[in-house]
Amino acid sequence: MPRPMTIAEKILAAHAGLDEVAPGQLIECQLDLVLSNDVTAPIAIGEFRRIGVERVFDPAKVVLVPDHYVPAKDIKSAEQAKIVREFAHEQGITHYYEVGCMGVEHALLPEQGVVGAGDLVIGSDSHTCTYGALGAFSTGVGSTDAGVGYATGRAWFKVPESLLFRIDGTLRPGVSGKDVILHIIGMIGVDGALYRAMEFTGEAISALSMDSRMAISNMAIEAGGKAGIIEVDDVTRAYLNGRVERPYTEYHSDPDARYERVYHIDAADIEPTVAWPHLPSNTHPVRESRHIAIDQVVIGSCTNGRIEDMRAAAEVLRGRTAAPGVRCIVIPATQEVYRQCMAEGLMDAFISANCAVSTPTCGPCLGGHMGILAAGERAVATTNRNFVGRMGHPTSEVYLASPAVAAASAVLGRIGLPEDID
Repeated sequence: MPRPMTIAEKILAAHAGLDEVAPGQLIECQLDLVLSNDVTAPIAIGEFRRIGVERVFDPAKVVLVPDHYVPAKDIKSAEQAKIVREFAHEQGITHYYEVGCMGVEHALLPEQGVVGAGDLVIGSDSHTCTYGALGAFSTGVGSTDAGVGYATGRAWFKVPESLLFRIDGTLRPGVSGKDVILHIIGMIGVDGALYRAMEFTGEAISALSMDSRMAISNMAIEAGGKAGIIEVDDVTRAYLNGRVERPYTEYHSDPDARYERVYHIDAADIEPTVAWPHLPSNTHPVRESRHIAIDQVVIGSCTNGRIEDMRAAAEVLRGRTAAPGVRCIVIPATQEVYRQCMAEGLMDAFISANCAVSTPTCGPCLGGHMGILAAGERAVATTNRNFVGRMGHPTSEVYLASPAVAAASAVLGRIGLPEDID
């Protein structure tokens, strides 16, 4: 009989062709997908060329999504996107998403049914861990590993230890998946899950939508996590069935699987939370942050640019306007989310609130474009990182929050909650 295993261990064992694996074991695995974007793909393509292989291992399993600096903000970014475009056409890449039919990669792939439960995915972007919300093992790698993945469809892994985060009880009204993951990162620190598979379970997780679950898995890397996994349940199946393009496999942790550590969290203890500069772990309740005036709000990104996030922001902004002196930028994460915003009247709420609405792009999240901060400016953002200079000038500041808190802050001109608005 194989040893009891966690979800992460079972997926890695299956893709290595082994009955069982154990933490610390080095294994070579067959990959289901290899992902890159306009920043990382050109380097990976260069490595692919250097290997001397003429064709990618499977044009249906290499995914290229220009999303960071597109629509191209300058000549350099245009050249980067051109390299990706030409390689995609040369190789006949099935999942290449150009401007106008693209989106922020980690929102786009689940939406389009490219990733399924049980998949093993590497991506040359650290937030590839998002797909753990679908019951996949997905992780970020360097561009060299991605280039080798293009060529061989294989990658080496050291099997990680697993940490279990059990969140039981009922979340307070207004508390979202973003608040859950900020609470956890604040609790364990930015290296609290270093090269560990973070597994999230419990009554509070089961009650969350897929959009909220993806926000949680997306930020596993901000605690150092190798992956952020949520087991498949009826919510997952309802999302995947009829959407995912190929059969998927469910893996569930054995009841007696060994975890390096188990964290028990009472959902009622989680408040609407903000991460102050300059680390995602520098968390504070919103109630302790109301004195902080802001210059800009960004609602979007691979963390919180999905339709549920747009709805939460629009609910707060509808019938109101951004405070004088506050720039509010809304970026739906995909074209489909953009279209749905229009169909539901959310765009009217945003524009009437004096928001700038962008086509899908990572843009300001990484200090790319569409909302760079000047010296000393402060932003509330639904993004995932707030490092020094992350969104612009080194003296600027980024406060991470949920869409509802970000929208309320735009109206108030300071950090706050929807109920703080008169």
